[in-house]
Amino acid sequence: MAELDALLGWKAAAVGLWVLLFFAAERLRPAARPILGTGPGVPRPGWWRVGRNLGLWLINAALSPLIVLPLTLWASSHAIPWRPDWWQGLPGLALDILLLDLLIYWWHRFNHELPFLWRFHEVHHLDRFLDTTTALRFHFGEVLLSALARAGIILLLGFPFTSVVVFEVLVLVCAIFHHSNLRLPAGLEGVLSRLIITPSIHWVHHHARRRDTDSNYGTIFSFWDRLFRTRSPMARDLAMPIGVEKREEEPILALLVHPLRAGPRPELPAQEGQRRG
Repeated sequence: MAELDALLGWKAAAVGLWVLLFFAAERLRPAARPILGTGPGVPRPGWWRVGRNLGLWLINAALSPLIVLPLTLWASSHAIPWRPDWWQGLPGLALDILLLDLLIYWWHRFNHELPFLWRFHEVHHLDRFLDTTTALRFHFGEVLLSALARAGIILLLGFPFTSVVVFEVLVLVCAIFHHSNLRLPAGLEGVLSRLIITPSIHWVHHHARRRDTDSNYGTIFSFWDRLFRTRSPMARDLAMPIGVEKREEEPILALLVHPLRAGPRPELPAQEGQRRG
């Protein structure tokens, strides 16, 4: 139990420090300006938006030790013991991370393609601007559904708890990075994007146009979208509208009940559907 507490404490410290670092850095060196304030005719984020995003995160932070963590721990301790001896240590951890990232690619994709899951995931996409806090903004229903799906995968594939925690840290670190409004040198971002998801890739995923929203599903590695042909050809434009096509941002209380009252997504035009197929 002491080792578990130490691992979780390390996770909280690492992620917390990363959040603070990027929250400060993107305000010192923003890609899209301004981070705060208003602009004529253009929705801009303010402290109310930051507070709304952090409010959603606090709900999920409270659920984690009550439901998500015990469920994950139970699943890993009851997993089918089929793994061979060579799938251990650092090579096993590396393989686990690769496999878990492939699985989260498909989970993310299902959240867009299945109407029931989209009702919850849409809360994340309704944010009209991207910065570090967007990476923390999810409906608690999506978090619980994700925890249930992950528990089933852990039971079947036998992921050890340590691998799951390390992967969660990497997911949070990468999500904070690619949602951030930090301005990066173009050359550096170009090199990084060959392997991992960068802000220029993920901002297109948040473009308020469904053709782009339903693309670029990767979380850590960028090659899954190339492999499964879901990479958008759109290049990031810092002036591109962020959010959900034909949807508006909502107050936090409305976001909490959003899955219960959200209407169906507008259908893609026929030519768009054919192009994506």
